[in-house]
Amino acid sequence: MTLKTLVATTAVAAALATSTQALAQGGAAAPAPIAQGPAIPGICVMSLDAAIGSSTVGKYVQTRLGQISTQVQSEVNGEQTQIANDAKAIDAKRATLDQATFDKQSADIQLRANALNRKAQLRERELQATQQKALGRIAQELDPVVRAAYQQAKCSILISRDAVIVAPNPSMDITPAVITGLNAKITQFTFDRERLDQPAPAAQTK
Repeated sequence: MTLKTLVATTAVAAALATSTQALAQGGAAAPAPIAQGPAIPGICVMSLDAAIGSSTVGKYVQTRLGQISTQVQSEVNGEQTQIANDAKAIDAKRATLDQATFDKQSADIQLRANALNRKAQLRERELQATQQKALGRIAQELDPVVRAAYQQAKCSILISRDAVIVAPNPSMDITPAVITGLNAKITQFTFDRERLDQPAPAAQTK
């Protein structure tokens, strides 16, 4: 499985969050130290979540996604507030409106509300597409870094640290080397919200 595929199947929130920090903030007690056995030659472990979440570019992507999400929420909330205010205004004038006019204005409000609901759903899909594309870019940058760390540590096999019940011998963990390598390679990149409502480019005819 390539890193790109692995990232695509990993929860975005988990990939962009440092699990150690989350546990500390939640007040969870730190696990008691255990006596480690000797490192097993050729067997290495790595946490993809920690490699991405603790890297400079991973933190940047998390922050940028938060900014984009805030912009989307502000857009939707603004329209929602306007629709709600207009609906209240129509209700306040109901006694002065004939039934046909009231029904027409109420129907218009409902149409706007339905359109806003569709927009909100579209924006949610756009946010998801933006997340996946950003993580895909990180995976693209991360793949050669992992390969280099793997070879540097003379690994014969690489196991996900997140799938191990008890933390392995730290000398078998190449996650810190991967984070260092990724930080040296890239710290941020420009991206904006994916637009799924843009018309597809017209096919060129010969």
